[in-house]
Amino acid sequence: MKPAPFVYQAPESLPAALDLLARHGAEAKVLAGGQSLIPVLNFRLAQPALLVDLNRIEGLAGVRRGPDGGLSIGAMTRQRAIEREPLVAEVAPLLAEAVPWIAHPQIRNRGTIGGSLAHADPAAELPAVMVALGARFRLAKSGGERWVEARDFYHGLFSTALEMDEILVEIAIPPLPLRTGCAFLEIARRHGDYAQAGLAAVVTLAEDGTCREARLVFLSVGDRPIETKTAAERLRGERLTADSIAAAAETAAGEIRPSTDVHASAEFKRHLAGVLAKRALRLASERAGGPA
Repeated sequence: MKPAPFVYQAPESLPAALDLLARHGAEAKVLAGGQSLIPVLNFRLAQPALLVDLNRIEGLAGVRRGPDGGLSIGAMTRQRAIEREPLVAEVAPLLAEAVPWIAHPQIRNRGTIGGSLAHADPAAELPAVMVALGARFRLAKSGGERWVEARDFYHGLFSTALEMDEILVEIAIPPLPLRTGCAFLEIARRHGDYAQAGLAAVVTLAEDGTCREARLVFLSVGDRPIETKTAAERLRGERLTADSIAAAAETAAGEIRPSTDVHASAEFKRHLAGVLAKRALRLASERAGGPA
């Protein structure tokens, strides 16, 4: 398949790119790494009149420590660069653990963090990770910008808070609290395939060893990253024993409402969610300094 005809523009500054979007609106599409957009164009599922390529714009890529001690990541940063960046492993180990699960190295060499987040595939790893980490996204448009919490960014299947004339330009990840452990797990038929189910888990322990806070965010079990808040709340104030973890995992599996797809049935996805919750909570607890 070949894409429908379109006009190609490769601006060299962010204001120039934003001006193009402001003038063309819904007729324009933004090209970052192209790993999601190009197949969509080739199948003619999208037929924009204008393609705005961001790859010549300086300053949209890079990983640095944020002013709060967390991470600031440019939206055009390649996923492979994040995978290899020691600062990511130090400050946001959940992100470092999740990136190798994304497709294959050839895809990660070109794919960008911002492109994946903005595409909003419910089976993608990065959206779930960002919700679990409490990340914020900076969205720019001609004449202004705004920050959006990751958990408020995703509205549904391939649907986000991005307006037609906005570009996701920066991801801010706050530092993890003391005594926090993370774990990312997913199950697929083969490594690199779409996950049948996946989970990003974050656990913070109080000084007495009880759970102060937990976040469980699933991927590939709904139309967006699914945060199981009831299961997480059930752990608050509890010691993460085998029994309390099993109870929370059962609650989490009951909270999700997956649909059957070509990868797994809804019933099997719920089963996987429970299995992943047990494994991830146990691992995150151990990493936080809790009982083995």
